[in-house]
Amino acid sequence: MITVGLTGGIGSGKTTVAKAFEALGIPIYIADEQAKALMVKSKVIKRKLIALFGEEAYINNQLNKPFLSKAIFNNKSLLEQMNAIVHPRVGRHFEKWVAKQSAPYVIKEAAILFENGSYKHYDYIITVTASKSVRIERVMQRDNTTKEKVLSIMKNQWEDVEKIKHSHFVIENNNLETTKKQVLSIHKALISTKKEV
Repeated sequence: MITVGLTGGIGSGKTTVAKAFEALGIPIYIADEQAKALMVKSKVIKRKLIALFGEEAYINNQLNKPFLSKAIFNNKSLLEQMNAIVHPRVGRHFEKWVAKQSAPYVIKEAAILFENGSYKHYDYIITVTASKSVRIERVMQRDNTTKEKVLSIMKNQWEDVEKIKHSHFVIENNNLETTKKQVLSIHKALISTKKEV
C-alpha cells in the first residue's frame, strides 16, 4: 500500500485538496479530526493531558478546546509537549486504518508532517501552497479569528520553500478548477506508480 502525506501551512486548503482526492475514490485520513477524537476516547491521552494542563483540559468529558488553544498560544514548549502525547498515538491509529484499506494508495492529511519529522515515513509527500495573504484571509474568515493568531500559528510551521524541497508533488491552491486539475494529474501519476511496483 502506497502511503501519501498531504500537508501545507494553515489556510493553504489541505481539506479542499483532500476532498478532491476523496472524490476520485481515494481513502483519506484527516489527522486533526482523528487526533481530536482520540483526545476524547483514549484514557491514556486524557490522563496525560490533564497532568500537563490541569483538570480544565476537559469539561463534561469533552475536550475544552478554547482553554487548550489559549494555553498553547505563543507557548511552543506546551504545544510540543501536547504533540508528543497525541501524535504517536495518531500514528499508530493511522497504521491500523491503512491495513484495512484496499485502494491503490491512501492519503494522510496532516498540518505538521515536516515539523514533527514524520514526513520520512511516507512514500510520497504532497504539499499544498497558497499565497500568504490568501491563507491569512481564509483562516480569519473560517475561524473568526485575528490576523495576530493566524501569524502566531504560521510562526510554528515551516515556510513553503522548505516544504517544497522535501515534497514529491506541489499543488498551488489559489483557484479551485486549477487545483482539481493538479489533483487529477497527481492521482494519475500515483496510480501508474502503483502499476509499476
